[in-house]
Amino acid sequence: MSEKQNNFPPLPKFVRVKPCFYQNFDEEIPVQYRTLVKKIYRLWMLYCITLVVNLVACLAWWIGGGGGVNFGFSVLWLVLFSPCSYVCWFRPVYKAFRADSSFNFMAFFWIFGIQFILTVIQAIGFPGWGACGWIAASFFFNTNVGSAVVMLFPAIMFTLCAILMALTLFQVHKHYRGGGGSLHKAQEEWNSGAWKVAQSSGTQFSSVSGSTLPEYPTVPSYPSNNQWQ
Repeated sequence: MSEKQNNFPPLPKFVRVKPCFYQNFDEEIPVQYRTLVKKIYRLWMLYCITLVVNLVACLAWWIGGGGGVNFGFSVLWLVLFSPCSYVCWFRPVYKAFRADSSFNFMAFFWIFGIQFILTVIQAIGFPGWGACGWIAASFFFNTNVGSAVVMLFPAIMFTLCAILMALTLFQVHKHYRGGGGSLHKAQEEWNSGAWKVAQSSGTQFSSVSGSTLPEYPTVPSYPSNNQWQ
């Protein structure tokens, strides 16, 4: 079986940095979970786009008379949360559905829960946090209406992300409990180290149908008819 080549993130050939992960929904994710995992991936993309919009809005906030610290934090959130959210909560849920891994499900629930709380805070929009939420946008209408209107866009998008994250938590937990997942299984995977080498369903099937099949005895050689005459 040929070794899989990493294909994510897709980078131009002239870039020396190579992709870090292998991602193939059709090949690695079971059919019954494929739609849900793709939705979670699109949610990650939506959150990254929201961070970009938030950066632009924080720039408008700064130009309109707000503090430059918000723009600085918005750059930090974009640079930090875009890759970290992929590695810390999308990859765990991808691997969880790929190999039915209770440990990766638990990792997803903890980290994604923190992400949900953070997104709610960003949607609220406390000044000085680098997030153009509802409070920051509403109060800035008294200072600069044009900038405040721009600041409403990330407020709406953060709110949408928070709602979708709450629905995602509910859907993933429903599949997790319905599939017999538990904290005890996650602890067993941690103790045995199985979470490190979790294979996809296709890989497991290939290994079972290949070298691990039982060897059958050879057909015995019976005497010819002449020996019985």
